[in-house]
Amino acid sequence: MSVSSFLRIVPVLGVLALSACASQPDNINNVCSVFNQRDGWFNNWQSEASRAERKYGVPVPVLMATLRKESGFKHNARPPRKKLLGFIPWKRPSSAYGYSQAIDGTWLQYKQESGNFAARRSDFGDAVDFVGWYHSKTADKYGVARNDTYNLYLAYYFGWSGYGRGTWKSNPTIQRYARDTEKMAHSYAAQMQRCGR
Repeated sequence: MSVSSFLRIVPVLGVLALSACASQPDNINNVCSVFNQRDGWFNNWQSEASRAERKYGVPVPVLMATLRKESGFKHNARPPRKKLLGFIPWKRPSSAYGYSQAIDGTWLQYKQESGNFAARRSDFGDAVDFVGWYHSKTADKYGVARNDTYNLYLAYYFGWSGYGRGTWKSNPTIQRYARDTEKMAHSYAAQMQRCGR
């Protein structure tokens, strides 16, 4: 292949690679499948999740279950718009965005405290680092174990002040979400024992 032919094909390969990264993984209930689909040299989700685990002490299954519950591993996930008069698309209920569904203010705090000023919510590595940072702060502030998915998720959903006030105690729907996330973390942990075998 000539140099000019190679230079013409490189941008096409780059676009294909980026579009593959942006798509939602198949079979999001199987963490081995998710990792297998995202094991490229420039986009290795298992390595990025493991790095966050080492950094913050929050197990990979907890990190991945949180992201799965929040966005279903969609890089550009947002809350659905409210409807004006029942049918006109209107404002979104919050600024939550990306894999982690982090809101603007908390994402800014993360960037300032972590020094990761170029972090993007649509980047998996940044998002999983954010979740590790958030859960770690919950553990330090409230004494929640770093593998206690149920309480970590409640604090993630309600925010630190809402969790501290016990807002979640009167919300059975969110308690169910937290239990579902806890079950997914246990399932992911069991699956990871078999990954690569």
